Amino acid sequence: MHNTLPLVLVLLASSVLVVALFRMWQLPQMLAYLLVGILTGPHALGLIPDTMETRHLAEFGIVFLMFSIGLEFSLPKLLTMRRIVFGLGLAQVLLAILVTLVATLLLGLDWRIGLALGGALSMSSTAIVSKLMAERNELHSAHGRKVFGILLFQDLAVVPLLIIIPALSHPTRGLPLELGLALLKAALVLAMLLLLGQRMMRPWFHLVAKQKSSELFMLNVLLITLGLSYVTNAAGLSLALGAFLAGMLISETEYRYQVEDDIKPFRDVLLGLFFITIGMLLNLQLVWNELPWILLVLVALMVVKLALVSGLSYLFDRDWGVALRTGLHLAQAGEFGFVLIAQASGLKLVNESTLQVFLAAMLISMLIAPFLIERSNQVAKRYSGGEWMNRALQLHRIAVQTMATDAQIIICGYGRSGQTLARFLEQESIPFIALDHDPQRVKEASAAGENVVYGDASRREVLLAAGLLRVKALVIAYADVRSALAILDHARELRPDLPVVVRTLDDSEMDQLRRAGAAEVVAEIMEGSMMLASHALLLLGVPLNRVLKRIRETREERYSGFRGFFRGTTDHSSEQNDALQLRLMSVMIPEGASCIGKSLENLDLSRFSVDVTAVRRRNIRGLSPSPETVLEAGDVVVLRGAPAGLAAAEIKLLQG
Repeated sequence: MHNTLPLVLVLLASSVLVVALFRMWQLPQMLAYLLVGILTGPHALGLIPDTMETRHLAEFGIVFLMFSIGLEFSLPKLLTMRRIVFGLGLAQVLLAILVTLVATLLLGLDWRIGLALGGALSMSSTAIVSKLMAERNELHSAHGRKVFGILLFQDLAVVPLLIIIPALSHPTRGLPLELGLALLKAALVLAMLLLLGQRMMRPWFHLVAKQKSSELFMLNVLLITLGLSYVTNAAGLSLALGAFLAGMLISETEYRYQVEDDIKPFRDVLLGLFFITIGMLLNLQLVWNELPWILLVLVALMVVKLALVSGLSYLFDRDWGVALRTGLHLAQAGEFGFVLIAQASGLKLVNESTLQVFLAAMLISMLIAPFLIERSNQVAKRYSGGEWMNRALQLHRIAVQTMATDAQIIICGYGRSGQTLARFLEQESIPFIALDHDPQRVKEASAAGENVVYGDASRREVLLAAGLLRVKALVIAYADVRSALAILDHARELRPDLPVVVRTLDDSEMDQLRRAGAAEVVAEIMEGSMMLASHALLLLGVPLNRVLKRIRETREERYSGFRGFFRGTTDHSSEQNDALQLRLMSVMIPEGASCIGKSLENLDLSRFSVDVTAVRRRNIRGLSPSPETVLEAGDVVVLRGAPAGLAAAEIKLLQG
């Protein structure tokens, strides 16, 4: 114990220091853990020994990472994006493996090494790319959907690769048999676990949840995760595969989000330890000696992946601008690449020198990734001739729709806040134009007859096309301070007299936004707090007129009473759960659908927690359809609800 404690303290102190610095610099934490492993490992300062016990503990980090991937596994999401995931994603992984395999054969290496390295190098960093895309508001863009689809397939591809790579360690003569047996064994184990698990998981979780004990619930999650990992490991498969299955089974229950929240601390800590152990593998002396090879592999890795992804993306929809952005986002190696190459190293498929070369090249590529992604727009504009044409067509569409409606106000963002504002404007017969960067939302809103167009409101030319010089007001209805500041800067330059209302999450950015030119800043936490206070005062017997007076006085003070609030980590959530958010879905009723001739009351879609917000018939949109409304062929029914409820309601409308 006394010998271990100093090592633990060194590990904790170095991790806290380096991770804090990386967060200050807004760099991924994963790179911080890799740096800690490099510095404290046996090949640098030698503070932490590279022992089997450390490796075994770090393996649990991968177990919980695969568990989290399983929780995110969604069959409806896969079906929605199946063309990108199983078309573009599959082609990218297979071609990356094939190119690596050919290169290793040309260098005179064993083909098994090429297959193992190809699997590792085909991966890109989900952690880095998704974080940067979320910050840049690109998740729902044309290239964002492609990037997300390819990353989703890469995550799924890890599962068969974790089965195939151990089989490669067997002698070449019996390898086809070993591969066949491994895949057959995996299929049998998967079928048995999925068949039994789907029948048992929900009732078992109901039983545990009824006890109303958070400790028991947490223990149950750990039991299922580690238990299934043990079963797959005993069957000769990997621990990570069992964890993936556990997550996938739990994702089908209503306890998914609670489980995801509970497991996060275990996952993050153990995953950090895994990346530390990966960093410990890096021998700086060998890296220096092999520097020319490392640079060669680094250039080959990034150039080949950029060319492969961009080329496949261009073949997918013939848009060089989107293709270049997609390629630049995915040109680096990924965290699952470390998982696969560490497994190949442990099985002696890759020698020490080769391991060092590829580890160093992969790590450097991930350090370069944020800079490539940051400059992807400039590269696409410079080298894509069609980029300017696409942007010009987009601006033309915005301008045509704006002039057709004679909009008096621009709404930037058509989420819940933007749609609520739009309802008020419609009731007052005030024409508006809404800009949104989510193509799916724009498509569904347009089908419902809404005056919404696709466009990035933070761009000067988009605001001009939307009628910035003619409108009477502008509202920023999404909480993104960086984008809001860009919009305010354009508005201040072009229309200094234009009143701009900005939405923000809390009051910490109010002064900054006002200085930038906002006429008013509405803080969500402020409005929520005032409503909370109103109800509490009314329940305590305070007269209504006095409550209204207090609220009015607070608003007149422009929220100044809430400034200086000491904020903590529990006061806001940075990761809104997408699957719980209400959204709109437009369903076209085709000929022969079973719902034709039935009223909304008879269909009873409310049992799926879904509302019918509109029925569009021959371009006439009904804002509030009555329960007696009878559906006809060709109607567009606009539904509002959570994804699971929307899917069930769609099936009810189309199939009965």
